[in-house]
This record gives sequence, structure tokens and C-alpha cells, in this order.
Amino acid sequence: MSTLTLTDAEAATLSRLVATVAEDTWRLRTLDDYFTGLSRMANLGIAVPPALQAVRTVTGWPRIIVDALDERLDIDSLKCPDDSDAEAAVGAIWDANDLAVESQLAHQDALVYGRSYLAVGVDEQGDPLVSVESPQHMSVDYDVRTRTVRAALRLISAGVQRSATLYLPDQTVYLEGAGTGWTVAERQPHGLGVVPVIRLANRQRIADRRGSSEITEEVRALTDAACRTLLGQEIAREFFAAPQRYVLGASEGSFQGPDGTQRSAWETYIGRYLALERDEDGAVPEVGQFPAYDPGVYGRIVDTYARLVAGVTALPAHMLGYTTDNPASAEAIRSAEARLIKKAERRQRSFSGPWSRAMRLALQLTGATAPVPAVNVQWRDPSTPTVAAQADATTKLVAAGVLPADSEVTLERAGIDRAQRQRIAADRARSAGRDALDQIARTLTSDNRTGTADHPAAA
Repeated sequence: MSTLTLTDAEAATLSRLVATVAEDTWRLRTLDDYFTGLSRMANLGIAVPPALQAVRTVTGWPRIIVDALDERLDIDSLKCPDDSDAEAAVGAIWDANDLAVESQLAHQDALVYGRSYLAVGVDEQGDPLVSVESPQHMSVDYDVRTRTVRAALRLISAGVQRSATLYLPDQTVYLEGAGTGWTVAERQPHGLGVVPVIRLANRQRIADRRGSSEITEEVRALTDAACRTLLGQEIAREFFAAPQRYVLGASEGSFQGPDGTQRSAWETYIGRYLALERDEDGAVPEVGQFPAYDPGVYGRIVDTYARLVAGVTALPAHMLGYTTDNPASAEAIRSAEARLIKKAERRQRSFSGPWSRAMRLALQLTGATAPVPAVNVQWRDPSTPTVAAQADATTKLVAAGVLPADSEVTLERAGIDRAQRQRIAADRARSAGRDALDQIARTLTSDNRTGTADHPAAA
């Protein structure tokens, strides 16, 4: 069979993966709309007039839920125990592919959609290329028993133009759309023996290995409820911003101008003083005002929804905008973040394996080392997400004698990146060398003055 045509097995795999992409499109788009604030809540058709259905209200809670966890998932460094050459090669691949930034995108998509993907290949110069892929245009055939990917498809559509990349255990097939079929543009053997696509799955279950989004059904329902409440507040503001008044026993002439023309409703409504005449019986018309509505009712309802969202997402309520009259203490804030920190630690554990496999595949493509060593992923401490907090915690450990001040681990915990740690180590080595030379010079000078210098030893 020609290399420019698909085999029957390849065609069946391609058809199955294309169907998976189409099947997941609507669900992934819905999650994306909630994350970006573009979702439209369902109108119950009771309190919102049809003319005001176009008014949009947002809470931003889905984005806050994802970002609060994503901000605690920062990869600090990659280690290859007992193999400094491989560790340097992995660091070079990481820097060349700008994975310090790209890794954040992979984590964010995994939290939003439930999964994201890492694709490993080579660029035009033959160097390892690691890219992050969204499930909106990629699907995989995942073997639950072996927990490996049997095949993967990256599908790109731009109007009538279509292109696809089919990843197989022995080769990568590049395809071009031709009508309702596909034409093979190129076949690129890689010799890895595995599909060079790794899955980053979030919140897996035994019954659902594909992963689940942090924007759960409960979050979506509570977000819609809060948006409806805010919309009700907007409508109430339009209708009840000015207090409603009433007049009893007034004649029709009271609402007419000096020339006898009828005053507009707005002129009557905003008039602070109404000049009213007595009726034919001599009674003065009665003027009153309805109680104004309390906008605080809507705020209390939204706060209730915020507390419910905080409960189902392990987020501190203050992150969702719920506040109290008494600000929380630092100890209370740390206690409230305990569940969030534990969630971040579990995500770090579940994401470490995929990143390690991806970097080992990239290292294998270089052919520099055989066998390929293990790659350990080092994460920043999720309980201290900022560099200042990390430095403060590390300083306390050094002061308590838990960590030595000149240890590499101390520099890592202080939030100093790999390149800076290497420079610090070089500076320390030069400083130690200068101190040793100064000590030798002082010793020789002292010995010469006392006449005890041994000439051969001094030389």
C-alpha cells in the first residue's frame, strides 16, 4: 500500500478519534464559556421581562476557582538523580521550549476542561519539541488497563481547510483534509515505541478516567443562581431607584400644566412638590409614598451562594467576595486555606508523572543518554505561593537549624530558580577559592616573619 494512503487500521482509528472530538465539542465549549464569563444563564421567565433578558450579569466565580488552584501549581525544577549530564540536558529542553510558561497553560486547561495533553516531537532542526495541546482539538485512545495512550489525534479546522496529525506508537502521520476524506501528506517515524502524547488528567475517577473539570455542575448551577439574583437587583434598581408616590382624592387638573395640557409621567414622578386643589367637598387630597426596596436583600442572597460555592470547592469564602464585618485573622486565613493547599498537593502528585514521562521522551529523542534516566519533578510549596512567603518560611527553618544556610535545598525552598542557583554556586566556589588563597598568603607571611617558613613547602 502507498505511504500516501491510510491502512484500514489507521483509517478506523482516525474515524474513532474524529468522532470523539466532535462528541466533546459542546461540553468543552460550555466549560470554556463559564471560565471566560460568556455563559448565558437560563431565564426562568417569571421576574425578568423579555425586554431585559439581554442584560448580562457575571460573578467570575468559575475563573476564580480555577485560578486559585492553578496559581499554586508551579514547577520549580527537574532533577535526574545521579546523572548530572542528563539533568543539564533536561533543563536545556525545558528552557528551549519555554515550558516554564507553557506548563501553566497545560495546568489551566486541565483544571478547566478536565484534561490537557503534552505532545513530544522534533522541530525543523531536529531538536526536541514539547508542546501543550487543548482537548478542544485533540483526543486520544486511552488504554485504562495499561494506563497508556494507544493513539492520538490533533485536529485543526480553519474554514474549509482541514489538517490533522495522527500519533501512533511507531510513527507520526500528517494528514490533509480532502473533501470528506483524508490524504497522507507525510509519515515521520520516531522509533519511540510509544505514542508521544501524554495526558494531564484532573480529578480522575475509576469510572471516568478522562478527568473532570473544577467547574463542576454544582458550581455552574450556583453561578447561574447568583447571576439571576444580580440581574434581579439590576431590574429592581431601574424600577425602584426613585421612591413610588401616590395621591388620593386629587382632581384631573392637578396633573395638567398651566395651559391645560397633560403633564408627562416623568414630570409628575420627579416633582417634589405637588400643588393640589381641594375637591368639591373641600377635602385636601392625601399624598403618600411607598416604602423603598432594600437592595441589601440581594447582597445577602449572593453571599449565601458564595458560601455554598466555597463549601463545594474548598475555597476560602473571602476569595469569592464574601466578607464579614470582622476581618479574619492570619491564623484563620491559613486554616481556611488548608483544604485548598491539600488539593494543590494532590494535583502536583497527579501531574508529576505525565511531566516526567514527557521529559523522558524528549530526552530519548536526543539520543544523548541510554538508558534514559528517571526525571523527578520538583514543585514550589503550594502553601507559600509567593516568593516572599517562601523566603520567609525558609528563613525560619534556617534559624531553627532545620536547614543549613548553604544547602541547595534551602535555595530551592526560598524560591530561587535553577539558573540563579547555578550562579550562586559558582559565586560561592570563587569566594571559597579566594578565601583559601588569602588564608595561605596570611600563613606564609606569618611564617616568614617568625623565621619558621619551610622554603620547599612555601614554594
